[in-house]
Amino acid sequence: MVAATETVQDVEMKSADSPMADDSGDKKETDIVTLEDIREHARQMERAVQSKEPRFALRVLRTLPHTRRRLTQATLRRIIHAFYPTAAATGGATQRDVLLSFLDEPTESELPLPTPPPVGQRTAARLQRAGGTAGGLSALQQAQPLPEVDAYLHLLVLVKLLDARKYSEAVRCSDLLMAKVSSQNRRSIDLVAAKCYFYHSRAYELTDQLEKIRGFLHGRLRTATLRSDYEGQAVLINCLLRNYLHYNLYDQADKLVSKSVFPESASNNEWARFLYYLGRIKATQLEYSAAHKHLVQAARKAPQYTAVGFKQTVQKLAVTVELLLGDIPDRQMFRHATVRRALAPYFQLTQAVRMGNLRRFGEVLDAHGAQFRAEHTFPLILRLRHNVIKTAVRSVALSYSRISLADIARKLTLDSPEDAEFIVAKAIRDGVIEATVDHEKGFMRSRESADVYGTREPQLAFHQRITFCLQVRNHSVRAMRYPPKSYSKDLESAEERREREQQDLELAKEMAEEEEDGFP
Repeated sequence: MVAATETVQDVEMKSADSPMADDSGDKKETDIVTLEDIREHARQMERAVQSKEPRFALRVLRTLPHTRRRLTQATLRRIIHAFYPTAAATGGATQRDVLLSFLDEPTESELPLPTPPPVGQRTAARLQRAGGTAGGLSALQQAQPLPEVDAYLHLLVLVKLLDARKYSEAVRCSDLLMAKVSSQNRRSIDLVAAKCYFYHSRAYELTDQLEKIRGFLHGRLRTATLRSDYEGQAVLINCLLRNYLHYNLYDQADKLVSKSVFPESASNNEWARFLYYLGRIKATQLEYSAAHKHLVQAARKAPQYTAVGFKQTVQKLAVTVELLLGDIPDRQMFRHATVRRALAPYFQLTQAVRMGNLRRFGEVLDAHGAQFRAEHTFPLILRLRHNVIKTAVRSVALSYSRISLADIARKLTLDSPEDAEFIVAKAIRDGVIEATVDHEKGFMRSRESADVYGTREPQLAFHQRITFCLQVRNHSVRAMRYPPKSYSKDLESAEERREREQQDLELAKEMAEEEEDGFP
């Protein structure tokens, strides 16, 4: 690789007395470190292609959030000049010109462009295969980067456009990237392509054009399924579910889930997204038990220290579904520092449901209705009115052995005693309370409450907890990694053993950082 062996020119040092000089020096030093990191990423991509080991490419993609935070226009411009040939060398427009068209014009304070470095052994071999010589500058400039490296650098430009809020240019850039990725039939590019699909969908989502790429995503999903591209399958299924849910097409999303199989080998981050979308679909279809189970699993698979916004979104929906199940969430859930402020409206909603106060419930809807609509929980919260009424009826039945329907209507702020009679009758039929209604005299008589331990309720609760523990155990077993059976420690040398132990340490460090860098 041409850029793999480049050396960065020395940066002229400014006077230490000027704070502006210090800031400029720190910025240039950060740019130099970022340049070296991207060159190392290119070397890792080359190593993944040559050794056919996808873990090297996965290592680069896991550091994408960290690289994204340090990426600048000047750094991208220097990388593009270093990796791509010039128009004079190819006789026409090149990828360099296309990518540079998405960046701003260079400023006078930027670092100068790097000079061509001495050719290394690997680069010389590539130039020789291309028909050039190791000492020829023209042959050096005509060397094209690998498709994996090309797609990764193009992805960096797309991410920078999204961060700069240049959404129309990001759409054009993502279209070119998709054309480039779709034309390649290489298994070594699958991991990079999966990340490109996500940001392609994100660019169209920010411009409110998601319906335009639905057919393209379906086509890529069919191709990824035929090629056994499991990471691409996971990303594309999540992108399609997000596409359908963005337009409230829950039936189509449910059909996609039933007709496709989410790969078991997908990463935890993709599993967390899929389980969250599945929880939204099940909650809309009145399957609250299944929805709550999926949401709990999504929160458990989410990164522990990062992805705060995702965890807040999952908790909001989980609280709403738990209230629809007739349960009251634990108060400790609302006291966590990461979700305390975000869950404040849902805490007020929980208090209204727990007390069975319809007036308080209406006040919460009026005060936070716009927020509930933006978070896609407003239709579910409207269903909670029946739960508030049931809670109020249960409270009345426990407090009074006999009470008139007119008093019930007054306590529940209903319009007439006839409405109270209808609600009480429905609560009796659903098994919410044990009582009888005297229609002629207009009152409700509560029956003596039975011992709950004489019913099946404790057994059902115990069975639910056992099922949850077994599911946690099964997911833990699936997540465990074992060495290959054909591996023999007796046949390896001391040098191979040291290299294997070093790789194991690097892999353990990457797995620890995966939770922090998984969510863009």
